[in-house]
Amino acid sequence: MPSRTDSRLRIAVLADSDTRWKWGALTARRLAEQASGTEPAEPRTAAPAPDGFLLRGRATPTPRQLDEAGIATDTAREVTLAQFLAATEEGATDGTRRAAYDVIVLALVGGAAQAALHGLAARWRGRARRPVVVTGYVGVVYEKLADGLLLRHGADIVLANSRHDAERFRAVYEGVGADARAVTQAALPFLGGAAHRVEPGRDTVVFAAQPSVPESRADREYLLRRLIGHAGRHPGREVVLKLRSKPGEHTTHIEEHPFQRLARGLDTPPNFRMAYGNMGDVLDHADLLVTVSSTAALESLHRSVPTAVLTDLGVREVLGNHHFIGSGCLTSWDRLDAGHRPAPDPAWLAAQGIAPGAAHHRAFDHVRERLGDLLAREALPPITPYYTATTAPGYLPGILARHHLAPDGAPLPGAAPAREPSGLRRVLRDAVRDAARGAYRHGVQRIAPVIRRMGEL
Repeated sequence: MPSRTDSRLRIAVLADSDTRWKWGALTARRLAEQASGTEPAEPRTAAPAPDGFLLRGRATPTPRQLDEAGIATDTAREVTLAQFLAATEEGATDGTRRAAYDVIVLALVGGAAQAALHGLAARWRGRARRPVVVTGYVGVVYEKLADGLLLRHGADIVLANSRHDAERFRAVYEGVGADARAVTQAALPFLGGAAHRVEPGRDTVVFAAQPSVPESRADREYLLRRLIGHAGRHPGREVVLKLRSKPGEHTTHIEEHPFQRLARGLDTPPNFRMAYGNMGDVLDHADLLVTVSSTAALESLHRSVPTAVLTDLGVREVLGNHHFIGSGCLTSWDRLDAGHRPAPDPAWLAAQGIAPGAAHHRAFDHVRERLGDLLAREALPPITPYYTATTAPGYLPGILARHHLAPDGAPLPGAAPAREPSGLRRVLRDAVRDAARGAYRHGVQRIAPVIRRMGEL
């Protein structure tokens, strides 16, 4: 294994969804670039790929979703948490066990991150040399601030995507008496790409769909009707519905009413179309980005693409568009239909870590300093999450049990088989697993809404 100050750092990413894989893999690349002392590259250019681990669960990404994320790796494999913990160390020639990675990036939902931290704490208990653990948020933090942050406490570095977030994160940790030194200001690693340029003859509006915002069928049908109506009012304008996933695929949030299903049978004008693909590629040809509260708005603003955050369904915490209060981007379909183009507030952009141009790379300076200090140490302190059997005895055991960990963080018996099945057994296992996932997704997207409607009668 390379030394901890070597530029060839070995980094592992554990992710539980397509968006978190994108965030985790790009974060790992930024860490590797900074550790080598080189100028960080644009997120979509070639850079060393980390070892990828996909946490087995409801939102485990499909090969198509991984490909769409645009960050390829030849090593990505699906694992349980116990299997990942076992993979974090390797045997040495002298028969001892040592760290297989210098850095571990946890790109996980809060509960899974907490379980991973306790699992790593148990795995490396009593040993001075262990991997540096990094975690953070994929995008806008507009809900469950305290819950999500405390579930991530214990990592060596908790990334904040802006000055605004860093201040909030430290306030939460300090407010409960937890160590806040891990909070490190950075930026979203996937911000980048060429700045927006007006091209003669091109007029493209992109609506960035979200899997669970808004949640109700009526609200999603309303947005779809307005989008199609906008295309009808502007026949010379290309109107694109940018979709996150195909029916049957899952992201972090469950999508009960996919837009592509709602659009079936609707009369749509020829200048309206639906599209998949990497958001960065879509923004290359966008002249206006419209959304309710998607992180795509931050990507768009970073590239100086005119960006509209809709108020049609209200400015509400449940929608997440309250995060954009003061941004100058809040508007409605009525105003967009009339030709309005929002202008973002520069002070708001700066506070949110949105810095168009090369200045974005400097946002990772604090991470470079923090990581370099940790890697240079001969020994790291034990991983000590805020939640323990003492501080959260009624909460933590359930989180650990869901990931087949005992209350002390050790894998439960049978949680990590000594070896993966091979040949026909693996084929049969994967077929059964895929069928089970298909049944679960069908139940969530088709059966559950029917049962809820029946309960309302």
